Amino acid sequence: MRIKFDRVSEAEIGVLIEAFYARVRQDPLIGPVFNDAIHDWPHHLEKLQAFWSSVMLGTGRYKGRPMPAHVQHGDRISRASFDRWLALWRATTADLFEDGPAAVFAEKAERIGESLLMGILFHKDRAALLRAEQAAAASPAWSPDTA
Repeated sequence: MRIKFDRVSEAEIGVLIEAFYARVRQDPLIGPVFNDAIHDWPHHLEKLQAFWSSVMLGTGRYKGRPMPAHVQHGDRISRASFDRWLALWRATTADLFEDGPAAVFAEKAERIGESLLMGILFHKDRAALLRAEQAAAASPAWSPDTA
């Protein structure tokens, strides 16, 4: 049996990110989305480690903007995608960490995932609304004379 981490540091976050995204890349549901979107995995994993370092340790190392990157691929991301991502995250953190740190990672991931999903859905709804408005503006207005 492998000894689980009982604390969170940069080193443990690095192990987590490597293990988790190895699973993600192999997953039949979300793997293709990630593999198509990410062209430089080593660079992306560094960015993700900086992100989770900022989230868990308050380091402020992450300077990116995750929402636009996720919205860009919103047509391929669904609630089921986020549920699968979270299930893999929970399994990986449970495999690597004691219950306390694993629960904190899971709780943060749930909030982050929900926020990203809400942002994607907002942008999808907004785009649909704009298309409907454009279609209405292009159509002749109804009047009693044309009815």
